[in-house]
Amino acid sequence: MGSKGSPNIELVVGLGNPGSQYEDTRHNAGFWFVDLLAQRFGGSFKPESRFHGVACRIRVAGSECWLLKPSTFMNRSGQSVSSLARYYKIPVENILVAHDELDLPAGELRLKKGGGHAGHNGLRDIMSAMDGGFYRLRVGIDHPGDRNRVSDYVLSRPSRADHESICVGLERAADSIPLILSGEFQKAMNTLHSKS
Repeated sequence: MGSKGSPNIELVVGLGNPGSQYEDTRHNAGFWFVDLLAQRFGGSFKPESRFHGVACRIRVAGSECWLLKPSTFMNRSGQSVSSLARYYKIPVENILVAHDELDLPAGELRLKKGGGHAGHNGLRDIMSAMDGGFYRLRVGIDHPGDRNRVSDYVLSRPSRADHESICVGLERAADSIPLILSGEFQKAMNTLHSKS
């Protein structure tokens, strides 16, 4: 257990859609985050057919954890996450799901536990496959201003300025990953939620 009985994170899931046509789209911000973690901490993703995704292990400041990118497309993410969690007996509260968030400006971050899916198909599917008590890293991608434009918006590339803001945010999140993995969520939140 982490500080004050908080769970250690054993699995970081990045949400996104597989395939080169999606890799630079806003909806893949979760994939970008776990790719960054793999790059920083020496992980190398390999296809894991039994987990319906690509996965690797990283070691950060004495903590080990899995990184997972589902290959199922966003609306079937739960199949992948629940398969790996069940196989390795990882409790739901030891899982962090990184995903794009329309309700935050580009690059802003929020770390939270539980909550609703707010229409996010990846979160909705994970919650239908397992309990919703996992942690989320919400990565701001901004909102198009009209809910009828959301589908096209999330599946399009961000502007150069938004892309830079998102990348800066993801770097800050990666800086906080030692705190997150060791269960020091309050410290991580204080860092991530500040505007610095």
